Amino acid sequence: MISPTRIDLLELDIDLRLTDLWREAADVTEWNLEVVAAFMRAAYGKGYCDALTEDVPGSLCEDHGYQIPARRTPGAEAPSLPPSAAPRSGCTERAA
Repeated sequence: MISPTRIDLLELDIDLRLTDLWREAADVTEWNLEVVAAFMRAAYGKGYCDALTEDVPGSLCEDHGYQIPARRTPGAEAPSLPPSAAPRSGCTERAA
């Protein structure tokens, strides 16, 4: 049996946090750009709220072996990465 990777476990943890959205998505019969955009916004908002209410800020990243991203200074723009280089979860690789 193949062991799950760190990203597999992180994705599972995130999917569990999005259970209500997954349940609602299963009922959608006609997918279009507007519906996908609504689900993307809902997932982003859910993640934002979860991050604000974590008992230990950054625990999702830390629990899965990822480095907690540094906070941006006020007024600083987020670095832009090409889509292929951007982390899927917002967490970054922890330095070895």
